[in-house]
Amino acid sequence: MVIAEIGCNHKGEINIAKQLLKVASESGVEVAKFQKRNNKELLTEKQYNDPHPNPIHSYGDTYGEHREYLEFDINQHKELKTHTESLGIIYSSSVWDTTSAKEIISLNPQLIKVPSACNNHFEMLKVLRDDYLGEVHISFGMTTKEEEEQIVSFFEENNQAKRLVLYSCISGYPVPFEDICMLEIVRIKEKFQNRVKSIGFSGHHLGIAVDVAAYTLGAEWIERHFTLDRTWKGTDHSASLEPTGLRKLSRDLKATHKSLNYKQSDILDIEKVQRDKLKFRRK
Repeated sequence: MVIAEIGCNHKGEINIAKQLLKVASESGVEVAKFQKRNNKELLTEKQYNDPHPNPIHSYGDTYGEHREYLEFDINQHKELKTHTESLGIIYSSSVWDTTSAKEIISLNPQLIKVPSACNNHFEMLKVLRDDYLGEVHISFGMTTKEEEEQIVSFFEENNQAKRLVLYSCISGYPVPFEDICMLEIVRIKEKFQNRVKSIGFSGHHLGIAVDVAAYTLGAEWIERHFTLDRTWKGTDHSASLEPTGLRKLSRDLKATHKSLNYKQSDILDIEKVQRDKLKFRRK
């Protein structure tokens, strides 16, 4: 399953969001995902009123104004969910705070994502655990092994951990290959596979060279940021795939999925002609 993480790469414009959805659906992905924040709940007053740390990427005079500019309200998310489903793919959103979690739950999506930045927000996790019936996908970027255990155990308290999908993730933008730490997929799978629904990989690297490896190591979900133009203003664009990359990623993962099987007979039908023609025979 491939998730095209649109996030805030729509630049605050719903028409661009719909363009991204159209391209994502044409690329063969299964899920398109946005983000939902209540910025005054999420940020301190100082964070809200300070300037953006990277002004060239800011859509407002303060970081709060920047975030508000990029934010869709719940009615716009409802519109995007309807549009996403009309294209034959699954709508989802990351949620960053308790209010946003409750709002997205009201849309009853198939899955909701918890980003690495707030996987220790247990008030929000409690809402997702107790008031939502779909899959809860959680990234483990910038998370200690002790915190990982606390998160899974929290869902196990109510026998809800079998709805979890856990993602190996490194929280950098972009992440150099030597820091992707792909074998974390194996570690997370070995520790949690019998306790949760499945394992995923959320990548912030460049290109698509390692995503197939993530799948073969055991990640059943592959999530990548996606944009129409990596040069657009905004901090996520540079670590995102453009349409060609997303299409190739989906193509390569599907090809790999088809190939991961055993021979159904010693000699396959495709081999028989070659065997008759080429196989050594003792005279």
